[in-house]
Amino acid sequence: MSPSSPAVTSLEQLQELCSGCHRCGLASSRTQVVVARGNPKAKLMLIGEGPGQQEDESGKPFVGRAGQLLDRILESVGLSSERDAYICNVVKCRPPENRKPTAAEMAACRPWLDAQIQLIDPALIVVSGATAVEAVLGIKGGITKLRGQWQERDGRQVLPVFHPSYLLRNPSRAEGSPKWHTWKDMQDVRRRLEQEGWQP
Repeated sequence: MSPSSPAVTSLEQLQELCSGCHRCGLASSRTQVVVARGNPKAKLMLIGEGPGQQEDESGKPFVGRAGQLLDRILESVGLSSERDAYICNVVKCRPPENRKPTAAEMAACRPWLDAQIQLIDPALIVVSGATAVEAVLGIKGGITKLRGQWQERDGRQVLPVFHPSYLLRNPSRAEGSPKWHTWKDMQDVRRRLEQEGWQP
């Protein structure tokens, strides 16, 4: 966290600080801040890019079509998005026209994401899409090459996967398709969760 950022000691404080945040221009066009959904005690943290229109309206991440697909993918490997994962985004306010967040917007929101990782203290982090990979791992581009390859950040295992919105545009489930790869990646996540002591 930067010296100008307050120390965050609870998720309630984080929600309050995010709700009052004006660190970048995204705050001026948001309906509400979108911090997280799911279980704060989960061993799995899933990080996406940023809220869309439905998320901006509901105040919860991944509730639109991409979020519904994410829920189904998790369910297909025996995981529940509400019980077994803590889900958030790189930026907490919706970028206009659902565009990719700028580097400055991601930097402005970085203290909140860092606080979430510190407070949740997950065993595993899944980063969904190139923007989340860049924000969490500092690696630009190349999600197709990176997906499915475990990385490490501050001693935590991090797995890049395709973003569900990309899977909606590529719906094939054929072997070798993005959707098939994502399903295999999430099976691997479940296996690693079991190694960390997770039980259904």
